[in-house]
Amino acid sequence: MLLDGEAWTAKVQGFKREAWRLETLPVYKVPSEDGDIRDFLAGQRIDPHTYSSAYTEGLRAIRADGRSKGRVHVVTRPLTDYLRFEFMYYEAHALAGDEVRILDVTDRPNPLEGVPDFWLFDRSEVVLMRYAEDGTQISRELYEGDPAPYVEYQRIALAESVPFQEYAQGDLRA
Repeated sequence: MLLDGEAWTAKVQGFKREAWRLETLPVYKVPSEDGDIRDFLAGQRIDPHTYSSAYTEGLRAIRADGRSKGRVHVVTRPLTDYLRFEFMYYEAHALAGDEVRILDVTDRPNPLEGVPDFWLFDRSEVVLMRYAEDGTQISRELYEGDPAPYVEYQRIALAESVPFQEYAQGDLRA
């Protein structure tokens, strides 16, 4: 079953305890971000300590409700311009309550090789995220099989990754 519009909004906002995401791509092509990426490449930066948006306010509300939202992004260095842009927002999102972690597989085998991007809601529902080669989202599909393999992927991703803040202390250009 494909999820769009209100069905997707209900899924991503209606979880009871935890929403968690695995991100595997070096670039996500999101047309609404084009101007922000241009600004970033021109040297403009946000202050993660004062930045506020509907997304960061939503993260704060999730925390206040006793729920959690997290993600692990699998990366290799050198980071793409898109990842450097995204990392600027990851810092603000982490400060607002998003449990962002990084799994850098530059110098080691990827323990999640071949695993697609997905969302895991309450460790019981999986939404597979489908992308074109250039990072353009094609679809979001509710997975109707056993969620156990995705719960295991989450376990591996969390065990093999580090918190974003720890990762960001290193040289992200290397």
